[in-house]
Amino acid sequence: MHADKKKTIRKLKTVGGQIDGLIKMIEDDRYCIDISNQIMASISILKNINKEVLQAHLEHCVYQSLNSDDEEDIRQKIEEIEKVIDKLNKI
Repeated sequence: MHADKKKTIRKLKTVGGQIDGLIKMIEDDRYCIDISNQIMASISILKNINKEVLQAHLEHCVYQSLNSDDEEDIRQKIEEIEKVIDKLNKI
């Protein structure tokens, strides 16, 4: 992985803490809108992490592949990105 590992792990741990907090909020029967806001905050961080990981993939892995003579690897990288785009469009 070429994304900033320390930054990515820190953000994932933040989301983990938010999830733990969400579980506690639900157990404590907290107000629905407060729970929803925390869920959206977690989703936002996860989307940000995913964007950074995909950017790093494009800048390193895909770029490297496109500058090689390996047609099969180039095709594979393009297919991977197409699948990610399809998944993102379903969200």
